[in-house]
Amino acid sequence: EALLELGALAECYSSHPIGQSIVSAYGKAPDTGRVSHMEEQAGYGILCKIDGKSIIAGNEKLLRQKNIRFPKEKSGLTAVHIAREGRYLGCIYVADTIKHGAKETILQLQKMGIQKTVLLTGDTPLRGAEVGKQLGMNQIYAGLLPEDKVNVLERIMTAYAKKTAYVGDGINDAPVLARADVGIAMGTGGTDAAIEAADVVLMDDNPQKIPIALLLSKKCMRIVKQNILFAIGIKGICLILGALGISSMWMAIFADVGVMILAILNAIRCLSPIRTKEKS
Repeated sequence: EALLELGALAECYSSHPIGQSIVSAYGKAPDTGRVSHMEEQAGYGILCKIDGKSIIAGNEKLLRQKNIRFPKEKSGLTAVHIAREGRYLGCIYVADTIKHGAKETILQLQKMGIQKTVLLTGDTPLRGAEVGKQLGMNQIYAGLLPEDKVNVLERIMTAYAKKTAYVGDGINDAPVLARADVGIAMGTGGTDAAIEAADVVLMDDNPQKIPIALLLSKKCMRIVKQNILFAIGIKGICLILGALGISSMWMAIFADVGVMILAILNAIRCLSPIRTKEKS
């Protein structure tokens, strides 16, 4: 209970899902007046003072950085290690749950012809492999820091001459969301940094909206191209007829106002429901 209390106090200001989980497990509002000198290191953990004593709450990398000895972790779960005044106290295990609809979303994207789905995670390789297998991911990269995620994404973008979308909600995902061709963040559970860096925000945190957004964008682009080709084509025909002395006033009015009205009516089709079984 004392270890959980220290973890909750250290994570009380963190917007990271792991920190929020520890605070939730603590079961009551932490006494933030006991916490001072808070410093959050992305991809590592929290450094702070509680009751005037130095506290570390983070992963193994942070403990090694501070030269704190700790027992080797073998469970494969995400562990938040707690140390006070340079002395190791223990750890709190946190296990991610797969977001509802995530597996169905991956399957739907693969059916739509998405070439490759990749999992980038800061979790342990064992946990990453377990989650990736359940989701049906093509490739898994685990134990990544924020900068590692960016490097992996850049390698993927270089290897495939296609647009790359990245979906994330944590503070560690912000650099990757900004680097991807399209960054997609969760509006409710996502951190402010992730939402700010993203191009698209799913306001209800439902990953199954991703295939719908993709289909909607494809439909909108088809309609835009139709309108452009239609408008340019009609105006081109009228210009040719005008040069030949064949066109009349009503034809010129149709090429201007008529084409505009028809383009608007065609664009209204964007409001029609999206069929999720549509092929890309």
